[in-house]
Amino acid sequence: MSEKIYKGACFCGAVEISARGEPEGMGYCHCDSCRSWAAAPINGFTLWKPESIEIVKGEKHIGEYHKTTRSHRKFCIRCGGHIMTDHPEMGVIDVYSAVLPELPFEPGLHVHYGESVLSVKDDLPKFYDLPSELGGSGQEFPK
Repeated sequence: MSEKIYKGACFCGAVEISARGEPEGMGYCHCDSCRSWAAAPINGFTLWKPESIEIVKGEKHIGEYHKTTRSHRKFCIRCGGHIMTDHPEMGVIDVYSAVLPELPFEPGLHVHYGESVLSVKDDLPKFYDLPSELGGSGQEFPK
């Protein structure tokens, strides 16, 4: 059986990517950086092993911004559309959930909920920062 391939693109379609297989995890990020970058109160993320992600078209149109060494944000220089964030210290690439429209988005947690500006009423774990296996405190908000 072959692995599923999910296709995505930037806002104008100049950059196309594919994600092969299944993500390592999915969830919501509430950190100030993601909120500012996404211009939204919450950012949906899907985490992939780097070898699962391929730039199919338009690599020359990809710009990159490093606010910190932990997050290398990638975007289309033609339309400004967000594509993904490489997290080299964690060994994963975050492809924004909206960039992969055919991927069933099944979030498993909230991260950086300590920075939240919008309360979310669900039963998912809400981490103050990150789970300990991703370098955070592992501290969760009570349900």
